[in-house]
Amino acid sequence: MPFAKLGLSSPLVQAITELGYKTPTPIQEQAIPAILSGNDLIATAQTGTGKTAAFVLPLLERFSNAETLRGKRIRALILVPTRELAVQVEASVAQYAKHTPLTSMAAYGGVDTAPQKERLIEGVDILVATPGRLLDLAHQRAVHFDELQVMVLDEADRMVDMGFVDDIHKIIVRLPENRQNLLFTATMTNDVRAIAHAFSDSKMTDVAANISITPNVRAAATINQWLITVDKDTKSALLSHLINEQAWDQALIFVEKKHSAAKLVAQLEKRGIQADSIHGGRSQAMREKVLDQFKSGELKYLVATGVAARGLDIGELSRVVNYDLPFQPEEYIHRIGRTGRAGASGEAISLVDISDFKNLCAIERRLKNTIERKDVEGFPVKKAVPVSNLDHVKKSSR
Repeated sequence: MPFAKLGLSSPLVQAITELGYKTPTPIQEQAIPAILSGNDLIATAQTGTGKTAAFVLPLLERFSNAETLRGKRIRALILVPTRELAVQVEASVAQYAKHTPLTSMAAYGGVDTAPQKERLIEGVDILVATPGRLLDLAHQRAVHFDELQVMVLDEADRMVDMGFVDDIHKIIVRLPENRQNLLFTATMTNDVRAIAHAFSDSKMTDVAANISITPNVRAAATINQWLITVDKDTKSALLSHLINEQAWDQALIFVEKKHSAAKLVAQLEKRGIQADSIHGGRSQAMREKVLDQFKSGELKYLVATGVAARGLDIGELSRVVNYDLPFQPEEYIHRIGRTGRAGASGEAISLVDISDFKNLCAIERRLKNTIERKDVEGFPVKKAVPVSNLDHVKKSSR
């Protein structure tokens, strides 16, 4: 299906054609008509599925014949978790809008507010902002929301992980009640659902259109996957043993919760292993510093929550460790896909305890094979993890 049949006008079709877009991705094909209809939308889609164009293009179409904007006003707010994403999304908006008179800008912290305030004086059609800087600008009366028509929350799960929930609520209460709400997330958690409820007077999850795109991703053949079954109370000791006995040169270690990241770093350090972490409880500047140390090789062992590590480009990474198994099989594939890139070999190790069994079954069914199991001397398992049944089918309830 061509983009023109989705309801996009010639200037937008021309811009995306010049960018090399030929046919819509699944998220674009479903989201663009839904957004143009004026409906609220909750969309679950991974990074790399074309989701930015899925919400930006219909916004530009919607505003194509809008009246002149007053000073310090915006038509749409796209809220994002990081400065890097703000810059990236705004650059996409500018590319898509190149044949229209519509304007955009990115507002984020870590830089002087003066140029951003000056840019807002004449009004901006689409503002891409991080929560903290947006609240700063609102407190300084540099931006007003009385003409806002659409609110977009991008990477909502990452917002939650980075501790922005309170800021999001502070922003929501400032916005007009009569607006369109669009929420995009890679994973749908209870915390994300809570934000969706807050979006529109606790009604969004009941009345919004829902789209879920499952990417067709596979694990690279160059990745050697294996797992060790372990009791939960000996996980950190086992990880320390593997690092020392196998002389790991480097490892990206995934945990599910941000408090688990700090705890694991402390446990490793007690055993003489220097590690650091990135998670939602750390500042953007600190995360960037730690990541730079890991990329340069100065830091060998990096503990990260899956959401905080999303989009990281680490290059030649030899090893990924799932200290905690993710709940979504696709997340497992994305995690281990950070090693074994560009034809290089890589290693993916998972530490699996009995509480991980359901997640392991889902992952192995997604892979269509069981993951090789290895035993480590000195770490007997008290609570054995059964072998997955790949052919198991849930009985229908009657």
